[in-house]
Parts: sequence; C-alpha cells; structure tokens
Amino acid sequence: MDFGLGFDKVVVILVMAAVFIGPKRLPAYAAKAARFVRGARALADQARERMRDEIGPEFDDVEWSTLDPRRYDPRRIIREALREDPPRQPSAVTAAHDRDGEDAGPAQKGNQ
Repeated sequence: MDFGLGFDKVVVILVMAAVFIGPKRLPAYAAKAARFVRGARALADQARERMRDEIGPEFDDVEWSTLDPRRYDPRRIIREALREDPPRQPSAVTAAHDRDGEDAGPAQKGNQ
C-alpha cells in the first residue's frame, strides 16, 4: 500500500515526533507503532485469506483496481446514463407485424 508518503515527509514526521515526544520516550512509541503496523498487516492478511477461501479461485481473477471508488466520477456516470437510449418496448403494431409477416395495423387487424 502506498499512502503517498515520500522519504522527505517521513523525515519531517520523525523530526516532529522527536521534538514533541522527546528523545527518551521516542523508542517506546516507535516500538508501539511497529507493533500496531504488524498487527494491522496481519489483520489485512487474514481478511484476504478469508476472502480467498470464501470466494474461491475467482478471487485471483478479480481486477481489484477497477473497483476502486476513487475511480468513479458521479458526473460521468450520470452523463453516460442519460446518453444511453432506453431499451425499446415492442409496440402492438410491431408485434402484429412480426406475428403475421405483414403490416397489420389496428384497422386491418379488426377486419381479419
């Protein structure tokens, strides 16, 4: 996972932590942070394995990046939905034409 933290940002965070926490307590807090990260990673791995077990072999075939909600633009979705033509319902005239093989409008249909 990439949280958008470059080396320079990490250094700034470490310097700020050293200033605010103090050099004496910094190792203890760093150890706590490391334990938290390891626990979070283990939890994510367990969740991934459970999903793989429940979904089955299709789990590896899923393109997860396409499901990223940051990729969806509501304006684009609405624009595309409005641009699409609704499915056409066959009218009675079209159905009668298909059934008889010729154009049987309402006036002709009554005479048959």
